[in-house]
Order: sequence, then C-alpha cells, then structure tokens
Amino acid sequence: MKFLLVAINAKYIHSNPAIYSLRGYAGKELREHIELAEYTINHRMEQILSDIYKRKPDIIGFSCYIWNYSLVLQLTRELHKIMPQVPICFGGPEASFEYEKLFEENPAVSLVMLGEGEGTFRELLEKSLEVFEEREDSCFCEKLEKLCIRGTATRNGFHGDREPLSMDEIPFYYALLSEQEEAENAHRIVYYESSRGCPFRCSYCLSSIDKTIRLRSIELVEKELQYFLDKNVPQVKFIDRTFNCNHEHALAIWNYILEHDNGVTNFHFEISADLLNEEELELLSKMRPGLVQLEIGVQTTNPQTLKEIRRRMDLTPLKKAVAKIYSVGNIHQHLDLIAGLPYEDLESFKASFKDVYAMKPQQLQLGFLKVLKGSEMYLRKEEYGLAYQTEPMYEVLYTNWLSYADIQELKKVEEMVETFYNSNQFTHTLPVLEQLFEGSYEMFLALGDYYERQGYFVVTPARAHKYQILLAFVKEYFGEYTELFRELLTFDYYLRENAKSRPDFARDISIFRQEMTDYYKKQEEEPTVLKTYVEKGYDSKQMFRMTHMETFRYCVWTPFAEQRMQKNAAETWVLFDYDKRNPLTYEANYYVITR
Repeated sequence: MKFLLVAINAKYIHSNPAIYSLRGYAGKELREHIELAEYTINHRMEQILSDIYKRKPDIIGFSCYIWNYSLVLQLTRELHKIMPQVPICFGGPEASFEYEKLFEENPAVSLVMLGEGEGTFRELLEKSLEVFEEREDSCFCEKLEKLCIRGTATRNGFHGDREPLSMDEIPFYYALLSEQEEAENAHRIVYYESSRGCPFRCSYCLSSIDKTIRLRSIELVEKELQYFLDKNVPQVKFIDRTFNCNHEHALAIWNYILEHDNGVTNFHFEISADLLNEEELELLSKMRPGLVQLEIGVQTTNPQTLKEIRRRMDLTPLKKAVAKIYSVGNIHQHLDLIAGLPYEDLESFKASFKDVYAMKPQQLQLGFLKVLKGSEMYLRKEEYGLAYQTEPMYEVLYTNWLSYADIQELKKVEEMVETFYNSNQFTHTLPVLEQLFEGSYEMFLALGDYYERQGYFVVTPARAHKYQILLAFVKEYFGEYTELFRELLTFDYYLRENAKSRPDFARDISIFRQEMTDYYKKQEEEPTVLKTYVEKGYDSKQMFRMTHMETFRYCVWTPFAEQRMQKNAAETWVLFDYDKRNPLTYEANYYVITR
C-alpha cells in the first residue's frame, strides 16, 4: 500500500515540515509505505493532478493551509473523478475546524486529522494497512470512513482528542532525508521547532488554542543544531510561536549558537521583545552580525485594541529592547503590524504605524487581519462588524472601525513600504524625504497616490528604475529639492550597486575622472584606504573597476537626516568598497576621502 502525503507550498524556497515529521514518527517499518510529494501554488492544477495520478497512490493525504486550500479542494474534486477508489484525507490548520461542513461540501474527503498529527497519522497508517489487505476495491473508502481513530473525524463523527506528544518523541526528520530530498532542501529554508504551543491568548491566532508549552530537551536541540551547522545550512528558521517565552530554554539555545557559530548559518526566531531581559539582550549583543534575525509581532500600539485581542504586551520594554538591539547593529529586526483589529480605526492605525516605523526595523510588515476558522476573532466576527473574503486567505474587507476605502488606502501604504523601505534600496533618501512630510505614514501614502496615477501598480517598474521614479516624485512635490535628492539617490544607488553604466539620474562628474584616476594610482603606490586590495596584488586600474568613487555637494553620507540636507563648502569624494559589505543590509562600506 502507498500513502501519498501531499504538500503544496507558497513558494519553492519553502518546505513543509509537517509531512516530513509525519513520515519520521511513523517509524522505520511503516515508512516504506509513505511517499512524499511537494508542489507550489504556482504549479498549474493539471500538472499536480497528472503527477499524483502517475504516482498511483492507494491513499492521499493533503496538508491544508490558507495559502493552498482552494487549490487542494479543486484537486480533490478532480482526483475523485479519475481515482474514485482512492480515499482522500485532510490535515493541517485549515481542515481542523468545521469538519462537518467540510464533509458536506466535499464528498471526496474520507477523513480529517485534527490538530497535532504525528501520533494520529501513525495509527491511521497502521489501520489503513489492515483495511487495505482485507478490502474489496469498491469499498476501501467506506471501510476507512468507519475507522475510529482518536484525533480524527469521519462522516461517522468525531472520534475524540489525542494526547499531545512529548517533543522528545518526535524524530529529527532532517536526519532521515534521502540523498535526493537533502539535495532539494539545500535550496530551501530549513524549518525547525524546539517547542510547541503558546502561552498567549491572542484572539486572531490559532496558536492560542494549544495552551500547553512543550519544550524539546536542550540536549536534543543542541545535537540537531550542530547537524545544521556542520552542513553550513544558510538559514534555519525556528517555527516556535513565541521562542523566548521560556527564558532558560531561549538562553541555552542562543548560547549554543553563539559558541558554535560557523560564520555562515543564520537563525531566525519569532519572539516577544517585551519579554527580553537584560541577560538575553547582553547575549544577543555578542552575536556575529547576521548570525541571528528576530521577527517581532507588535500588531498594534493601541492599548484598547491590545486588551480586546488579549495580547499581553508592554510597549515600554518592547521599544527599549528594540532600540538596544538596533544600537548594536548586529541583528536584523522584522516588526509586524496587523490592520483590521477591533477598536483600531484609520487614525489609530496611523499612530501604530508611526510608532513602529520610528523603531527603525530592517523590515516593517504591514499585514491585514486573516479571519481564521477556530480563532476567537472568527467566533466574534458579527460583534466586530468584521467582513472578510469568503475564500482563503479570508482577509479583512472592513470592520466597525475601518471602511473598505480605509483598507484600500492601507494597501497602497503597504505596497510603498515594501517597495521603498523593505527593499533597503533607499536608506539615506527616505529619512530625508520624510522630513518634508507630516510623518512617515503621509510620505508613503503620497508615494502610493503617485504610483497609482502613474499606473505603476498595474505595470511594476524594474528595480533599478525605482530610483528614477522617486526622483520624478520629488520633482513633482518638492522641485526645489531636486538636486539634493539626485545626490541622495546616487549615494543609495552606489551603496548597493557597483554599476558598470552610470544611472540617468546621477549628475555628470566626468570633469573629475582624471583626478580620480590619479587617486587610484597614488593608492597603488602608497595605500591607505585600499591597502587590502594592494596586498592582494591589484593595480590601480583593477581597483578602479572593483570599487567606485563619487563626488557630492551635499552631506548625503552623514547618519542624521537633517545634516544630509546641508550643502558642502566644496565637492566631497566618497569611495565605495564592495569587498566589505554590511551583512545585514548588504550595503558597501564607504570612506569620505580627504583630497
């Protein structure tokens, strides 16, 4: 018998830990009956359908999430037509609630696994093998639907909860990968969990349903992290819902990562920054730049909203912790906001946005409420006047506090934040541009309005063209500052790009070319700034090609936005060194040259 476990991921770079964990826990003897198949939502439905058919499974199990559920349902309907004798099972968060409605609307589905799946799947596999041996081809689905396995529901009803496993019982499935699977996962994000459950009760989140915190023993975690370190895995993303909810556990893992840093692997953690204590902050300050990155869910800074969604968060220590980490400059911080929460109107959200933007994260994600089945937010949707999309992703359309027009305004701001801020292309330009507006929100909204008028939301501009677009925006709104922003954009451009051709927006500095050539010749003879290049044997022409020199009339390189608007007494040279880059932003190192 072949049990095909199917995962449909959002992108190729993602993987599905669930199906690997189910296979791992099934054990060696049962593992030979399991086959895994991973696709993405970008595959055509017909491609996936054909591939599943060619694999000739006897049972199919789908891992169901909001990003793939519509496609899974479509596949299920078509598979039932061409393989009517093959039972189809669902699992995952999107299938774990309202299973009666699922069975009613989807006659092809025989069984649903609810909640944590490892123990449930192993029993299902064992009993499916027994049924398969005794089956008649015409009634395999019917026999499967009569199984009474804890942690499942069939058309005969719910068969009871299953006790959660100890985290140490769950095998380390990466060590069980085949050579082919290991090669495929080498190009994907590696997901890892050291705990399950969440101590918080946030009303919009399904993690609040699992109220018990289960920790994997530190001995096992250290052994498994060393596996990743030995293989020089580029990134390990911890999927613990609140990684630092247990201080002792978090400290032990962070200490191990610090002490065994291989200089390559990056570790991603989702944390509550307000829980960070001084010992943890001190430890984080010692990390190699790029060793760790932190995702911090702020969601809102409105006290009434925080109370209503049952999110326990103290903003004062959160801001302090984020500021402390920012001041050290060694850790990428990703801060999240959610639009559409109760008691958050447009003005309140603007305030939340400005609060979080002022914390200067490397990335700011402006997300929109997803009304997840099973969450408290879902149960109270009428009370909140919460309208949302009928199909996944169940995204908010309007609430008692936000109109649909408000949501559309926020969508524009979100797109501009992603385009101009999260890209890290305009790190010196945006802070100066913000000085010309009432605040950061108003700046991004004006950019969004300009983008909309120019049609850029329909035809997405190339990455390099966005510098020119930003300059055109400044010309329209603040024409008197055109030359300042021409230089700011030039600085930002060369901070990231050792471009072979000069961008159209940069001013002509060809009169300085001979003087710059002479500078490189002098560096070859008596190196100061470019000493490492000379030590490697590069001559002046090679150094000229490998670095870039630019001249500016404004102080665009300074750390303070107000100072960047000041004009120099004379032209000032800046040399960009691409051999030395910031590991967090990938910006080149630069030197202000004394002539």
